[in-house]
Amino acid sequence: MSALPVIAQPQRRSAALLDRLSRRMRLRSESVLAPLGLRPRHLVALTVLNDHAEITQQALACALQLDSTNVVGLLNELEDAGLVIRRRSPQDRRRHIVELTDAGRERLAKAGFALTAVEDDVLSALSDEQRGQFFELLQAALGDPEDAYVPEIPDSSDVC
Repeated sequence: MSALPVIAQPQRRSAALLDRLSRRMRLRSESVLAPLGLRPRHLVALTVLNDHAEITQQALACALQLDSTNVVGLLNELEDAGLVIRRRSPQDRRRHIVELTDAGRERLAKAGFALTAVEDDVLSALSDEQRGQFFELLQAALGDPEDAYVPEIPDSSDVC
């Protein structure tokens, strides 16, 4: 079998570099979250809850793109750590309302500081101006608005 010709291939490819940078960022992030008793999935859930005073467990599942069983497990872990509380909705006793506790806000703030230090370290080869440009380029490549890295909470009437 003859080899396929490589025609007009770009000299530079970004995918491998982005993957390598992402792995480095993820591994270092996980290492600073672990002493706080957090995993990345906890951090995303706490961030969503921090951005909304209270939301239904179903809306959180939609925002996190997780099935209800996985959300229950995640919330059990966060509730056992005292980071969230769940209560029945007064309007509909079948629904659970989820809220971030003060301890959850404090842990999220500590995680934020730790992750900022990780990003500073991983991106230390870039100047402040280059880091700003890098962020803007990543947003442009994703085609997302400025705050799109925070999951959207569906309207309570929406089903995900």
